[in-house]
Amino acid sequence: MTRLPDGRYVDDAPYDPDENINRIERADMDAPNWLLVWRKFRKHRLGLVSGLFLLISYLLLPFAGFIAPYTANERNADHLYAPPQMVRFFHEGEFVGPFVYARQGIADLEQYRWTYETDTSRPMKLQFFCNATEYRLAGLFPTQRRLFCAPEGATIFLWGSDRLGRDVFSRILYGAQLSLTVGLIGISVSFILGIGFGSIAGYFGGRIDWVIQRAIEILRSLPELPLWLALSAAVPSNWGPVAVFFIISLILGVLDWPGLARAVRAKFLSLREEEYVRAAEMMGASSGRVIRRHLLPNFISHLIASATLSIPAMILGETALSFLGLGLRAPAVSWGVMLNDAQNLASIEIYPWTAIPMLPIIVVVLAFNFLGDGLRDSLDPYEN
Repeated sequence: MTRLPDGRYVDDAPYDPDENINRIERADMDAPNWLLVWRKFRKHRLGLVSGLFLLISYLLLPFAGFIAPYTANERNADHLYAPPQMVRFFHEGEFVGPFVYARQGIADLEQYRWTYETDTSRPMKLQFFCNATEYRLAGLFPTQRRLFCAPEGATIFLWGSDRLGRDVFSRILYGAQLSLTVGLIGISVSFILGIGFGSIAGYFGGRIDWVIQRAIEILRSLPELPLWLALSAAVPSNWGPVAVFFIISLILGVLDWPGLARAVRAKFLSLREEEYVRAAEMMGASSGRVIRRHLLPNFISHLIASATLSIPAMILGETALSFLGLGLRAPAVSWGVMLNDAQNLASIEIYPWTAIPMLPIIVVVLAFNFLGDGLRDSLDPYEN
């Protein structure tokens, strides 16, 4: 160290890059584990973008009715199978603002299809924060306020309408409330059963472990799709949409827990002989406390990654059951129910926009998979 005339000290030792790297590594070792996981996860661009997309999607679910210009089952008999409309801003070279053109449906009796003529002479400006058909915000508060509406005498079908004149865009937003929520409820049931039975089997072992393992093997030996169909067909047809929704969620969760239980059991078998577990037992800690405070926290991050990879499978399961007519039923709206309405291939060939509900399913499932991959790669922040 050299003392300058102004009283400051300067380190005159030669710069050692290895020492600087070691200092950074020591700082990383002292950082909390969640911070190290976050630093590694944010480098996984695809997983980070997918996580933000899913976060925004779930935050917007309660406001689907506010964003949608129509209610889920609102019909327009004059606009059956209407093609998607484009929101325009310029009319004859002049800026008008967001508007649409009015259209009139015509039944083509020669080709047996609906065609539409557009009146381009008069722009119909969209209305914002307007009043329309009443709905319940977040399923609780009745209101008529919407983000945007079509002016009187015009329609706003951003992604077209279906065979009953219902807006596909609005139905996709309402359907997201059920299709995205069914995965969360199903994974909650699966985690409760899987962690519960897996931890009991792995920690206690013996006869309890043998009984649980045989039950898991029996469940895993059953063909999944026929079992789904059988359980869904057993749901009484006179039950309401809400009851059917919860039953479908429970079915998906109950059939998904054996795989998670196996993973938890294997982890507990390797951890229960660790010194800190033995020390906790010798100090008088109960079995429940050892499991909750010492065993589960050691691989909770792995469970989170497992959840993000299991949710899309449950979304696809609900979609498949609803598509086959054994899941959610009208008037409930989910992406599977919408695909059930559009399963006529001849109609899709003529009106391809009726198959648009496939797109959000694909995007959401891919987003969950990318998020799961990013979390799985980030679980060990010390691994390159």
